[in-house]
Amino acid sequence: MTENTRAGFVALIGEPNAGKSTLLNRMVGAKVSIVTHKVQTTRARIRGVMQADQSQLVFVDTPGLFAPRRRLDRAMVAAAWSGAGDADVVVLLIEAHRGLTPGVQAILDVLAERVGKARVALAINKIDRVQSETLLALTAKMNAAYDFAETFMISAERGHGCDALRDWLASEVPEGPWLYPDDQIADAPLRNIAAEITREKLTLRLHQELPYQLTVETENWEERKDGSAKIDQLIYVIRDGHKGIVLGNKGETIKAVGQAARVEIEELLGRKVHLFLQVKVRSNWLEDKERYSEMGLDFKDGDT
Repeated sequence: MTENTRAGFVALIGEPNAGKSTLLNRMVGAKVSIVTHKVQTTRARIRGVMQADQSQLVFVDTPGLFAPRRRLDRAMVAAAWSGAGDADVVVLLIEAHRGLTPGVQAILDVLAERVGKARVALAINKIDRVQSETLLALTAKMNAAYDFAETFMISAERGHGCDALRDWLASEVPEGPWLYPDDQIADAPLRNIAAEITREKLTLRLHQELPYQLTVETENWEERKDGSAKIDQLIYVIRDGHKGIVLGNKGETIKAVGQAARVEIEELLGRKVHLFLQVKVRSNWLEDKERYSEMGLDFKDGDT
């Protein structure tokens, strides 16, 4: 398909928990990026693909932009800015009820130099949490702080305003042939998306710092003759004590996580899945180059 078509990359940036993953999943119409109430859960730049009339939009869901402390944090922030710099269009998401926070201001301070020639739109998310007068005042304040190409008021969770944003993006990406087949929704391999789904369930189930100190890998994916898939996944933690937390009393936690992940992976694949989870201690995975490659991050970006 090349006649009168458009295609381009759209980077979604913002502070952690601004709603980037929710918006990506809303636009694509399927879960390709994990969504939790915890911050900093998106590690890799997952591309979700959607068609809007003659345009193909390839969304880059970047990790949230925040003040990095650890190697993994630094690699995540570098990935976020790299995704913005490579995009044709950038959408900055902010939360309506939080407004122009110090974190948002820090993004605005370097936004122009980071995005190059890309057009930047502002999307004020979670508009159902504030009054219209607050929204108008915030819109004026944000546009005084940065010269946005357009401003959209949306609720990524409920879908309000998302069609208008989609239509504008469809008109902004460059003319050219589509980049992916029209039935593809993500460029991440299914085994990676399946691992992210399991990590989401762990993140929702567990608390405090543990979710950021574990990772999930799909070790084996076997297609069975009956049409089902057998998936073996490894959950890596950095301490023996964390292994017990993930397993839970008499294995209850990992059983619940596995069941929730299996149901969602089955919905994604549209067929039966046999999911097997195993927990291993790998104390140095946060300093392991291979783990960063699995997450689509550059190990060197974590260097101080």
